[in-house]
Amino acid sequence: MNYRFTLLHSLYHWTLKWAAHPHASRMLFFISFIESSIFLIPPDALMIPMVIAEPKKWFRFALITTAASVLGGVAGYYIGYWLWETAGKAVIAFYGLSDAMMIVQIKYEANAFAAIFTAALTPIPYKVFTITAGLFHISLMTLIFASIIGRGLRFFTVAWLVGKFGEPVKEFIEKYFDILTVITAALLIGGFIVVRWLI
Repeated sequence: MNYRFTLLHSLYHWTLKWAAHPHASRMLFFISFIESSIFLIPPDALMIPMVIAEPKKWFRFALITTAASVLGGVAGYYIGYWLWETAGKAVIAFYGLSDAMMIVQIKYEANAFAAIFTAALTPIPYKVFTITAGLFHISLMTLIFASIIGRGLRFFTVAWLVGKFGEPVKEFIEKYFDILTVITAALLIGGFIVVRWLI
């Protein structure tokens, strides 16, 4: 637990450093892409400070994040479809979700769209669903459509709110940064628990 929290904290700070970089938009695309299949930190961590710095570009940043995240979801799908034994299984094992595979499969059989949409919109680990969608041969179009709606709703809502209330949000983040880091960790861990026990 301590190791994972330390890792999360380090990755979170590393991600934040890119917000002021000249190539921040490219890094936002990259982080959003890999988060959908392997990376631990959600792209919100980079998108939010970028929107705070340039609130008029909130739509552009949300669009980059959404598009890259959906494309990353497709990459995760093919990891499960073609590279399960060599890569997919290792990613699932790293997050300690190997035992949840059959539960996820049942959810896909019940309503694949709803399962993917929920994972795309909430702190539930999206990467788990993209990889298993490929493993269980869920329709790729279902994955893409549900991801566009779920990821788009999430990132555009967050970006718009931050763009509209940027300065108060910035002051709040600076004042409660450590607490927010703990909350981020709690949301990630809570998402994993939902996948393992409640879905």
